[in-house]
Amino acid sequence: MPFVPYNPSAETHVHRQDLPHWRQWGTTYFVTTRLADSIPTTLAAEWRRKRDGWLHAHGIRTSEDLACLTDDERHEYHREFTRQFHQLLDAGHGECPLALPACADLLIARLSAGHSTAYQLDAWCIMPNHVHVLVEPAKGTTLGEIIRHWKGGSAYDINRVLQRTGALWQREAYDHIVRSEAQLLHFRRYIAENPREARLRRGFVVGMGSEVRERG
Repeated sequence: MPFVPYNPSAETHVHRQDLPHWRQWGTTYFVTTRLADSIPTTLAAEWRRKRDGWLHAHGIRTSEDLACLTDDERHEYHREFTRQFHQLLDAGHGECPLALPACADLLIARLSAGHSTAYQLDAWCIMPNHVHVLVEPAKGTTLGEIIRHWKGGSAYDINRVLQRTGALWQREAYDHIVRSEAQLLHFRRYIAENPREARLRRGFVVGMGSEVRERG
């Protein structure tokens, strides 16, 4: 996949729901999207309380203010809150249906469907209650459209297999524009090593592009 890093001189759109989201055409994103029951409500509320306190202490009131953070502040934010967010996911809360091969295969099919057309997949990993993906949207395709396709299509497929109804995925995904070649390699390593770091022996799938590299 041709790598395009974040360009600080190019137009960037920043908006915030519960998480901050940066958008820039032609870049590569690290995306994590999780199942609706993957983090207990009380733990999620405590994480948000501490995160919002940090943002307030650094003068962040609106989405536009996020662009004013220095590189050191941005690194501190990720050390304090992004890392903890992923640790909460790796704890394995919830029903974890993605650990079932039949459910994981349905998600893989949705991820692969748009590869080389609507987007380029790089490394990805399906964990029991969340998924990590490095992806570069094609021209004219937004990251939001891609994620909605992955989540909406896989939710329909998986709910049908499990004979269940209701929300499968958490509404909002985490995404981060990859800022350098070194950061791209860091995310690739993180994705490849996530099952080991979470102490999983089975119930995960790791891939590159549309190719499955490892199934636990």
